[in-house]
Amino acid sequence: MANEKTPGVRPYRHPAGGWDALKAVAGALVDQETVIEGGKTLMRANQPEGFDCPGCAWPDPKHTSSFEFCENGAKAVAWEATSKRATPEVFARHTVSELLTWSDHAIEDLGRLTEPMAYDSADDRYKAITWDEAFARSGAALKALDDPNQAQFYASGRASNEAAFLYQLLGRRFGTNNFPDCSNMCHEPTSVGLPDSIGLGKGSVTLEDFDNADLILCFGHNPGTNHPRMMATLREASRRGATILAFNPLRERALEKFASPQDPVEMATLSSTPIASAYYQLTIGGDALLVQGMMKAVLALEARDGDVLDRAFIAEHTTGFEALVAHLEALDWPTIEAGCGLPRARIEEAAATYARAKSTILCYGMGLTQHRDSSQTVQQLVNLLLLKGNMGRPGAGICPLRGHSNVQGNRTVGIWEKPSEALSNSIRDVFGFEPPRAHGHTVIETIAAMEQGEAKVFVGLGGNFAVAAPDPVRTFAAMRKLDMAVHVATKPNRTHLLVGKAALLLPCLGRTELDVRAGVRQSVTVEDSMSMVHASRGLNPPASEHLLSEPAIVAGIATATFGEDPLIDWSGLSNDYDAIRDLIARVFPAAFEGYNEKVRVPGGFRLPVGPSDRVWKTATGKANFLVFDPKGGDPRRGDPDVLILTTLRSHDQYNTTIYGNNDRYRGVFGRRDVVFANPEDMARMGLSEGDLIDVGAAFDESGDRVARAFTVVARDIPPGCLAAYYPETNVVIALDDHDQRSGTPAYKSAPVRLRKHQADWLSMTSRS
Repeated sequence: MANEKTPGVRPYRHPAGGWDALKAVAGALVDQETVIEGGKTLMRANQPEGFDCPGCAWPDPKHTSSFEFCENGAKAVAWEATSKRATPEVFARHTVSELLTWSDHAIEDLGRLTEPMAYDSADDRYKAITWDEAFARSGAALKALDDPNQAQFYASGRASNEAAFLYQLLGRRFGTNNFPDCSNMCHEPTSVGLPDSIGLGKGSVTLEDFDNADLILCFGHNPGTNHPRMMATLREASRRGATILAFNPLRERALEKFASPQDPVEMATLSSTPIASAYYQLTIGGDALLVQGMMKAVLALEARDGDVLDRAFIAEHTTGFEALVAHLEALDWPTIEAGCGLPRARIEEAAATYARAKSTILCYGMGLTQHRDSSQTVQQLVNLLLLKGNMGRPGAGICPLRGHSNVQGNRTVGIWEKPSEALSNSIRDVFGFEPPRAHGHTVIETIAAMEQGEAKVFVGLGGNFAVAAPDPVRTFAAMRKLDMAVHVATKPNRTHLLVGKAALLLPCLGRTELDVRAGVRQSVTVEDSMSMVHASRGLNPPASEHLLSEPAIVAGIATATFGEDPLIDWSGLSNDYDAIRDLIARVFPAAFEGYNEKVRVPGGFRLPVGPSDRVWKTATGKANFLVFDPKGGDPRRGDPDVLILTTLRSHDQYNTTIYGNNDRYRGVFGRRDVVFANPEDMARMGLSEGDLIDVGAAFDESGDRVARAFTVVARDIPPGCLAAYYPETNVVIALDDHDQRSGTPAYKSAPVRLRKHQADWLSMTSRS
């Protein structure tokens, strides 16, 4: 549908994967100047004696092939194993003010950080300091606070279980539960919504379940870009005859057809495997009403034909069925159709497919979790599965698709701003101090605390906090109010440049690198999205002799803060990760008993997952059907001039890391400043393909929240919907626009207005 005259936009007709994926892997290795070493490194990715890919959290198969990495995993490895170095000499050549004018890609492309550095405000540069000085300044900043809650401990999902456990112990020993983390910005609706339904904030399936499912429902995710190793699983399911249904506003190439780079026949014949049997392009944010429509149709089939519902399962294992039925009976079809953008016939078609299936897995990603009602939407997915007993048996269950490779593990070992009483009691009993009980800050609350001057010290264990967060107008300004920011990182990024009174850059080892402490090679552990915990061992020489591991850096900050701690041997733990795992097992005995022995088994072990065994740790002791009535949705979106924008990651991107400016599968090359729009909407607004437009937050009266001079591109997307890249369009995501229960920002449903590009957006909106 794209006009080929628009620079950098042209149709892409090849399948996902295939030769283009291999070319991209080679290009990433060349770009990062690590062809030989990077190639060797990739052969150890996701192998039993190798390292866990720092990309997505898709699990490893029990029987690994000669290479277990995907295109974007290869880019992540090349990005980390690069030969480029961001040395103090590099920073001496560029002021922070200058670096802020660079693109996000260019900042990170400086390479690996090599030495600890501190920001010098007089010179506007980062300058090298010793580790002793770095730890002393970190500890002094924390000790100078009037209240422990003036500190914020942010964690990225790439930190290992061992680093994350020590990190949460540091924060709680200091006296705060302020643990904003990347989960707050992605799958928090899963962590909040699923426990009410099934008693656990995680998925219920294993990788082997995909071998037994005859139906796979894919909601709000793009596996070809965001978790490409899943494509092998979907391909195998399709080839053995399983039905796959895709529910997405945009048609994503990987859910249409895929050519496996590991299949010599497909590669030699340039053939591919179809993935989705049917594609349902619902309107942005219409998932809850669509699923309710499917349930309404399933109940109608039950009434007509019988033997559709699993009534024995419903009676034995669930509560709330009658209330759900009453709600669905009262819900009229015009409301459902208007809310999801699909006609009744298509919804009934999908419902009939579900009704016929024996075993169904339902997968979902951030296309479903980043809306204003995402926690309740997740619960509607569970309702659909419970109707046919698709939980706790082979080939059936719910599968949240996590992003970072250990984001789920971080939460498991204590990175959470709302600790349970059981966790707090266990920390008290094991370590002999009383941890804080009051709930701490989420990401959104952390930014508000910075704005108000209530947050004074920010410690970041990885990540690119300010760029990942919404509303850079407020977030960037809030970061600059800090007394101290301490960033643990492998590479520089934009957040490191948003300096307040003081800032430190503390360079750490990457996942691919050898971690030797006290003369012993250490391994760390991670948890994948299906609750499997396994070891990860780096093999590359460190990028610099000055790098320390994340556990060592956390322990160094703790020692500088607490001095000789009579309760916790921080230094000893930093040199012995087995000792850290023993402590994890003591704090979480039900999950990690025998941790060190189990993790030494190739492939690791699975944590207890109650719903997999039909054990429901809910208040009722059963799985709960939960009613949700959106009551017409967001009332601010009734203006016909308001469109709904969903933000996307490109194929050359992982979260905030931009590997390059191509989005191959969507036919965009060498640029990211595009907005995909419905052709009818474009005609109605007097826009043509290739026009320059401004995208402004619809309900912002300041005129500051505008993504300017983007190019509009016609695409097959439902009317009233737009799509554009993240983080470039984060400027229109308001901090106050988030899931009402979990606080996850509504990156996937921002109300905006489009206008032809003008210099003065504020005067333009005042005239509209």
